[in-house]
Amino acid sequence: MLVIADKCPEISVNVVDKNAERIKRWNDKDFKNIPVFEPNLIPILKRTRDRNLFFSTNVSKEIQLADIVFICVNTPTKLEGLGSGRASDLKWIKLCAKEIEKYSEGDTIVVEKSTVPVKTAELIKQILKSPQNSSSSIPKNFSVLSNPEFLSEGNAIRDLLYPDRILIGGEDKKSIDLLSSVYEKWVAKEKIIKTNLWSSELSKLTANAFLAQRISSINSISAVCEVTGADIKEVSRSVGGDSRIGDKFLSAGPGFGGSCFKKDLLNLTYLCEHYNLNEVAAYWNSVLEINNWQQKRISKEVFEKLCKNASNKKISILGFSFKANTNDTRDSPSINICINLIEQGAFLNIHDPKVTEDEIKNAFASYFEDIKQLNNNDKPPKFDDHWLFNADLNKSVKNADAILILTEWEEYKEIDWDKISKLTKKAAWVFDTRLIVDNDKILKTNLNFWCLGKKNSFE
Repeated sequence: MLVIADKCPEISVNVVDKNAERIKRWNDKDFKNIPVFEPNLIPILKRTRDRNLFFSTNVSKEIQLADIVFICVNTPTKLEGLGSGRASDLKWIKLCAKEIEKYSEGDTIVVEKSTVPVKTAELIKQILKSPQNSSSSIPKNFSVLSNPEFLSEGNAIRDLLYPDRILIGGEDKKSIDLLSSVYEKWVAKEKIIKTNLWSSELSKLTANAFLAQRISSINSISAVCEVTGADIKEVSRSVGGDSRIGDKFLSAGPGFGGSCFKKDLLNLTYLCEHYNLNEVAAYWNSVLEINNWQQKRISKEVFEKLCKNASNKKISILGFSFKANTNDTRDSPSINICINLIEQGAFLNIHDPKVTEDEIKNAFASYFEDIKQLNNNDKPPKFDDHWLFNADLNKSVKNADAILILTEWEEYKEIDWDKISKLTKKAAWVFDTRLIVDNDKILKTNLNFWCLGKKNSFE
């Protein structure tokens, strides 16, 4: 919405949310207090806020005034009922559709911006055709479009300004062309793809499934590299040099995270099983299995290198967000890896440049709440006594038995390992899961070192 407001100053863009605290932070005079960290976001916010971009909690009023309503709510994995643990929970989509039906006036274009299962547009249309307690006597007409987003966190503004493509699916050409005209203010027409509703909805799930598959594929090869002596960076570069494959999403690491990949893969496998495409479901489910396996084997590697005894060992965790340049912790690989280590008795000192202590607490709490609902398992006793947050990197590594790099933040690439070696315990281990450490610099210290995808561990 920021980019639309910036590129289309003649359009009034109103972002609404029932969460008053979140809206308050978006309106905060101190731009450091906005709820999202994203490079290059604040300059656009400064240009547009209170000019033609507004934030409020007055949902009903803005729906009433709107010509186009974008539905941009979470579609998390269901935790109970039919499809629990795999299918998408559409309760917020349904709530939005009901409020749009109730408060809108005249002709309204309703746009799915959230990632949704195929045929969600049909559900929205059914709700819009089912009169609620309407607050208006003005006749209403609705057109439902699918306009999924393909941006990546950490690069969101760049992806929005220079998109590979814009996808708009629908049945009403006039509505499709109207939405297209908004994007045409800064996107070339040939980059705007127009499809039917179901192709658009499925394209988003498929794109995320393909990207997740590439990550799991290269991570599976990283394990092969470690036992054969091949170098995963060299393999990735060689494979990515093939124009038929390309070099995107071929960086080995601790696995994929974020709000989309896992959820969308679960959704896709559930959809396939619903239509009795069990072999297809098994194929895509294997992508998730490799991702989980990668995180478990990293935890196991730490355990093995600490003489198979992590009890009361202090491990410094560098990075908690699921990737660099975002404070998003949703489904971050760090969550599972940290929990695995704590279950082995380790004490964790967690550092991240942008994720706060409260956000880490919330990430752990959300994980255990989901597990409790799905499996009826409570949080392990004294879990919270086995980790703490430290905003100072040097203090985080002080007296550490091991340092585990889980996010590829730029400042971790510039660490002075000679200095760090004087802060940790003697002969502490450094585990590099992001391939950002300079081997030669580590070699000059008394630190032990293990790197993902290389047979170059040394003690």
